[in-house]
Amino acid sequence: MAPGEERAARNIARAAGVREHRFVSLPQLMELSDMSAPARLAGLPASYIPMKNAIYYSLAAGYAEETGASRIVGGHNRDDLAVFEDTSDEFFSRLQGALLAGSARLRENKLRLWRPLRTMPKFRVVALAHDLGVPLELTWSCHKDGAKHCWKCDGCTARTASFARAGVSDPLRRKGTENV
Repeated sequence: MAPGEERAARNIARAAGVREHRFVSLPQLMELSDMSAPARLAGLPASYIPMKNAIYYSLAAGYAEETGASRIVGGHNRDDLAVFEDTSDEFFSRLQGALLAGSARLRENKLRLWRPLRTMPKFRVVALAHDLGVPLELTWSCHKDGAKHCWKCDGCTARTASFARAGVSDPLRRKGTENV
């Protein structure tokens, strides 16, 4: 996890009052741009991580089984589906079935994979977050490994476009905070 991404995760969890926040190290899990043989996955974006959501949600299901949780919440939006097949309704329906098939405790707790933003384009998610008072100044969008946003990668340019389309001033681009 990049320093900015980790800092954002910690700050958002603190602001939300999260009681237990775990970090899992997966050093072999990397973006296409960091792989030694990316040609095998030609045509995919540089930020693509093979089977990322299957891995992440499986880890979350393990945590749900341990803690007795009945819901795993994901923040995927409609724009994600244009690039990442593992954000589709079909993928999540089958993944939920597989997770339930593998655990009596998850079945007892009626585990549900919930993605409330899945039908919304990213700019509408930004507008909703703004309206709800989400601390957008704590969020992270950059795909580069650094402490500051590069404002040039796919994540940064999508962020800039989404804030502009939503008509919301990005708190990270305000005077004095451009490199937060």
